[in-house]
Amino acid sequence: MKVGIGAAADIEKIERSIGKIIDKADFVIFTRSLPQTPHERSEKIEYRISDTPESDLVDALYNGDIDAAVRGTLPANIVMKNIKTRFGVEKLRRVALLEVCGGRCAGKKFLLAPVGVDEGWDVEDKLEFIKECRPLAKILGLNDRVAVLSGGRTGDIGRHAVVDRTIRDAEEIAEKSGAENCEILIEDAPQNHGIVIAPDGISGNLIFRTLCLLGNGDAHGAPVLNISKTFVDTSRAGSDYANALLLAVSLSDDKKHIL
Repeated sequence: MKVGIGAAADIEKIERSIGKIIDKADFVIFTRSLPQTPHERSEKIEYRISDTPESDLVDALYNGDIDAAVRGTLPANIVMKNIKTRFGVEKLRRVALLEVCGGRCAGKKFLLAPVGVDEGWDVEDKLEFIKECRPLAKILGLNDRVAVLSGGRTGDIGRHAVVDRTIRDAEEIAEKSGAENCEILIEDAPQNHGIVIAPDGISGNLIFRTLCLLGNGDAHGAPVLNISKTFVDTSRAGSDYANALLLAVSLSDDKKHIL
């Protein structure tokens, strides 16, 4: 198996991440240049240097030259635009695999969507997320119960029009999908649910950043659900990409792994 990952900066961080799971696959780093500081490099890592690593990574995945891809530190806007073009989709649906490391839900893993700021802005889109998240949850060994979040409790209706809309949307989504309306109680949602649906992409992105970048939680990567190949998105702010690489290997294998 061959897995590609992008490196816009700090290529040593990418190399260290690969080194933690070097026995799981062969790896290709797509980058613009190698750093001048010499250091020993693994024979299991191939380097593809060009002026367009964002499109090269996506093209290699689309053409089957690599079996799975991880964004790494490449800029999101360019990479996601290339994925949309190459795979012929108008919008992407990404879902983050997260792990809580403290509090009442310590040790719990769950899928969170939407996490892209331009994703999940209507009821139908969130219903599609639920439909596509349930099989993924089973592959990853999570339960497929769904918690739908809103901007307030039911008793908060009337306080603000935007809050009212999120509450009514959550009620509709829960009714149509068989999910549970957990209102604004995100602190309880991962306890018994393998899938958590945020009110919109902005709040989902903030939940991810708060948990993983402020709260010491773990991010295992965010697979794109609605394309035919395995692509795992990552945050450039992350300190390590071993989890995302392992997730890409697992999903490309199409079998259950303990991550």
